[in-house]
This record gives sequence, C-alpha cells and structure tokens, in this order.
Amino acid sequence: MKIIGTGSAHPKCAVTNQMLEQFLETTDEWITERTGIKERCVISSEKLEDMACEAAMKALENANLTPADIDFLICSNVVNEYVTPALSCIIQGKIGATCPTVDINAACAGFIYAMDIADDKLKAGKAKNILIVCAEEPSRMVSWKNRSTCVLFGDGAGAAVVTAGDELKAIRLTTSSLTEVLYYQRTLEPTPYISKEENFEPLVMRGREVFKHAVTNSNRDIKALLDQTGLTPADIKYYVLHQANRRIIDSIRNFLGVEEERVPHNVERYGNISSAALPALLDELNRAGKLQKGDKLVFSAFGAGFTTGACIIEWAM
Repeated sequence: MKIIGTGSAHPKCAVTNQMLEQFLETTDEWITERTGIKERCVISSEKLEDMACEAAMKALENANLTPADIDFLICSNVVNEYVTPALSCIIQGKIGATCPTVDINAACAGFIYAMDIADDKLKAGKAKNILIVCAEEPSRMVSWKNRSTCVLFGDGAGAAVVTAGDELKAIRLTTSSLTEVLYYQRTLEPTPYISKEENFEPLVMRGREVFKHAVTNSNRDIKALLDQTGLTPADIKYYVLHQANRRIIDSIRNFLGVEEERVPHNVERYGNISSAALPALLDELNRAGKLQKGDKLVFSAFGAGFTTGACIIEWAM
C-alpha cells in the first residue's frame, strides 16, 4: 500500500480558551498547562458530511483522481447525526462515487485501522484505488458544562487515497477491552417492552488512566514496529502521533528520545478531532512541502475501547 493523496477540512468556528472562560470555571492557563490546546474548531453551521466530502475531494485532487476512479470507500466515524445510512454511503453519493462503502468505529485509532483494511483489500486484488475518510464531531459527545472534557475536543475531517505499493513497511493493531476508561453512552428509542435500566451519559474520560494507557501503548507499538523492521528512531523523518493532548505527545517523544521538530503537532489549534487527527495532520505536512519521497513516517494513535494502532510507511509522493 502507498498513500497518493491527502485532504482535510475544519469548521470555521474557532473557540479559544478565553471564549471558554465566559461560561466555564476555567482559565487559558489551566487548559494550556494540562493540554497544550489554545483553541479548537467546532461545528456551528456546517454538516459533518459536507466537511467529509470536502476532505475527500481535496485528497482525490491531490492524487489526480476522480470519484469514478475509487473502487472502495472506508469511513472512520464514532458518532454523527445519522444512525443509518452509514456516513460512508452519504459521502459516496455526495461526491459522485459508485463504489461499495463501509463505516468503521475504532475511535481515535480509526485511520490506522482503515489503512489495515485497505491494505488487505489491495493485497487481495479486490480494489485498485481506495478512499479513506475520517470524519468526526466529538464536540457533540461532551457536556459543555464539564471543563475536564469539553476543552479537549474539536471537529473535522481528514482523508487519504491509497493504492497498491510496497511503502507500508509494518502495521500493528491492538484492542484491550477497557470500556470504563473512556465511553459515551446514549439511550435508544423507547418500546412498550423495555424493562432494563438504560443510561444516557455524555463522554466520560478517566484522564489519568487514559494518559497512562496512551503513552504506554503507543511506546510499545512504536518500539515493536521499529524492532520488526530493523529501523532505529533516527531513521524516521516524522512521528505523526494522535493529537489528543500535548503532554501525551511530549511524553511519547521523550520516551523515543527524538527531537521536538520530528514530532509535528497541531493540537494547539484544532484540539482532539478523534480519528481525523492523523490524516488532517498528514495533509498539513504534505501541503506545506515537508514530506519528500522516501521519507519514513511513523503513525501512532489510541482511542476508546481501548484501541491502538501504529504503522511505518514510506512517503511515495
């Protein structure tokens, strides 16, 4: 597998820490010290499916392809306004593609899980060009009265086009069932027969446990991939890590012992946009001209579940 195009889209409403001070018992200093986030882009008048299509079309244009060239579409999404049809079906129709589609929910690790699925499809000869779209609106899962969660998240979309190649050097997925660490629960429509207890609860995050699992699992995954490929940390041009929290990013970087400039970040501008974070950051690096053909990149992400994913890929563009 190789990546041949990237795209991203963000809402126009940028919510600064100072804006949050107006209705939350918090300060810019408190948020910045704990998260590194200065502002986050959140949905106001936009529709998530429209941002997903914008990111998708940018990725297709970057790959010099049209929607008709796509053989399979994978959408990574945790929650949106549609229960059915799948968000991937909506994207397919809006961009004018005709290929089969599927949604996956691997939380913030969804981009890497989608890459693994795409790689299998390509190896099996069942597709030539695959479009991956990660579209997320976690700002709609949190209570905006809870400063421990709502300050963390933004919304957005990231996309990538992949095709056959030898550039994916190694990939690793893991899942550990730790539901109580990070979850969002909602009730369904009532029926005359429901007797079980049902709960609605905005996003619950046990911060210390999430921090511990994120740092431990990312370091474990990255080390395992480096060992598998015989590469050293110095062989990697950039470590593209999930943009959840600047402290988590810095902790992983310190463990690896690599320079700060080799671990790019934009969490300070966008907040945590779940599975869209990796492809959106990758698109930013691509369009800024910071990636050269042959550069080796590490992707690593972690999310509710607890899911983790990491891979080493060589840049092909």
